[in-house]
Amino acid sequence: MTQTIAPRVRTLVLLFLAVTGALLAGAAPASAHAALTGSDPGRGAVVDTAPTRVSLTFSEQVAVGEDAVRVLDPKGKRVDKADPANPSGTTYTVGLLGGLPDGTYTVAYQVVSADSHPVAGAFTFSIGAPSETSVPVSAQGSDDGVVGWLYGLGRYVSYAGFVVMAGGAAFVLACWGPGSGVRAVQRLVVSGWLALTAATLGLLLLRGSYTTSGKVGDVFDLGLLGDVLQTKTGAALVSRLLLLAAAALFIAVLFGAHARPSAPATPDDGTAPRQNDARETGEKRDLTFGLAIGGTVVAAGLAASWAMSEHASQGLQPGVAMPVDVLHLLAVAAWLGGLTALLVALLRAPAETPVGRDAVQRFSRLAFGSVVTLVVTGIYQSWRQLGSWSAFTDTRYGQLLLVKIGLVVVLVGIASVSRRWTARLAEAPADAVSAKETGAGKAEARAGVAAAGQTGTAGDATAGDERVPGAGSARAAQLARQRAAMETARRKRLRDADPDRFGLRRSVLAEACIAVVLLAVTTVLTQTEPGRTEQEAGAAGSSSSSASATGQGTGAVTLNMPFDTGGTNGKGVVTVDLEPARVGDNDMHVYVEGPDGRPVDIPEVKVAFTLSAKDIGPLPVVPDRITTGHWSASGVQLPMTGDWKVEVTVRTSDVDQVTVSKNAQIG
Repeated sequence: MTQTIAPRVRTLVLLFLAVTGALLAGAAPASAHAALTGSDPGRGAVVDTAPTRVSLTFSEQVAVGEDAVRVLDPKGKRVDKADPANPSGTTYTVGLLGGLPDGTYTVAYQVVSADSHPVAGAFTFSIGAPSETSVPVSAQGSDDGVVGWLYGLGRYVSYAGFVVMAGGAAFVLACWGPGSGVRAVQRLVVSGWLALTAATLGLLLLRGSYTTSGKVGDVFDLGLLGDVLQTKTGAALVSRLLLLAAAALFIAVLFGAHARPSAPATPDDGTAPRQNDARETGEKRDLTFGLAIGGTVVAAGLAASWAMSEHASQGLQPGVAMPVDVLHLLAVAAWLGGLTALLVALLRAPAETPVGRDAVQRFSRLAFGSVVTLVVTGIYQSWRQLGSWSAFTDTRYGQLLLVKIGLVVVLVGIASVSRRWTARLAEAPADAVSAKETGAGKAEARAGVAAAGQTGTAGDATAGDERVPGAGSARAAQLARQRAAMETARRKRLRDADPDRFGLRRSVLAEACIAVVLLAVTTVLTQTEPGRTEQEAGAAGSSSSSASATGQGTGAVTLNMPFDTGGTNGKGVVTVDLEPARVGDNDMHVYVEGPDGRPVDIPEVKVAFTLSAKDIGPLPVVPDRITTGHWSASGVQLPMTGDWKVEVTVRTSDVDQVTVSKNAQIG
């Protein structure tokens, strides 16, 4: 039966790994968790005299390094000097060269937010009057390329390794003590440790390039590695490696001293237990208790290495959020990691050490407690990261969270089926078990008769050849091994023929497959800007643009432009709202809808303004993404009245894009 299931297991695992890869590859790059809320000069501003410095204000403190802020003239030459300074709060400044000529200048920034994610962006301002510029306004983040993809993969592998290692060990200690001597379970837990260790080392090497250049060649730059070690994220990764060394010792004891069989309660000769045997049993109990305490401490420390450097460490109530995040991760490991260990045990445990119904029932109770913990901590995390019901549907974080909630509901539903199979195992009638054992006894008797006949034949053969020393004993040993193998095969067939156990294996396998996808969605969530932050940044941008309004009128222009990039899902309508459509600062909103009128996300939207009558432009503007199908830019500077041509470039894939245009009267 197991041989029939094994190919099915491999097929499903490959399928879900493919789904996981699609999720990771299709996920947008890690969104900025700190937002640019203001600048001086402002975005698109036209100033009369050249400024001496450029100031950037973010929604939270960020980490800046060399070349974190660059100012480029119309030809792409750098005009900034020295490194960015942090005079106060969340404002960062960089000095400019003196005597800058008139024209349009580009400010590009590459910083790291307080929760460890890179933030990149760019905007323009003009001195005297706008001019043509050879510098693209869009800034590619360091997390957009191969390094970003590898970093995301490393994060997924590290989460999976932690879940398998911690959850598998917890399953052995809390639910199935004999499992510490099962090779398949040992390999599973050790594989989790190896995966987490390798992923942590990889993340440490990738971190420098991930937050700066994004180049593969910088991965082994020791200078960047030294800079990483001085950051909060670097300290968290190093702490994780140190804790993994302690975890290796824990695993060695768990599968070493703990795996040794305890002395029997009653010796084979029927006498009372010896005092040494009782002491050995007590030592085994003390060792189990010590491993449980030590393992919990090490697992909590590993979980804290994520909590101290990511979402939980920033924003509202970090003192509460970090312990809650640790509990959340431990509950995930106990549930999903224990589930993986149970699946391996059901499929690969030897006949001498089957997974008993008591072990399955204990895991069922552990899983139920983990789910309750996940629900409580998940509600708190959702409130903290979203802040409003609208963020569930209007932000990418909220949409991913809805997917995660749906997967958890499905997982709990399948788990309830597993609990019913477990109950049926526990309620198996004694007469059914006796019948199985009786049938097994008859088969064993038949095997014994056959073995006896073989032994007799072998004895006759060896009796006639006494010149070969040890021939009879060697043959007897071979027959003993054959009988042991037959007995093992008999027990395995009997175990696998149990329909209740077969049903449990299938439901646990389904749970494990859903868990793989759930873990992938969780990994993408940790790289996505929280909904609360996204909405607050959008509100701050709207307030800033309202404050900078010139007061020359309250008119508005709305332009609807159908587009077709020629690719898959390449048709739709792009709408540009410009307010107040007057000389000076304007607010611009861009909406992209599909043929069905529903908002859709596309990789890139760019807008350019041209006044051909005065030979001005194109003036490029790259709006910021607000939510699904909605982009916005504040302080769009239009220096003169006239009939302006508004061009919108829509890109729906890596190769499919189109530019559509309409004219708008600016007065």
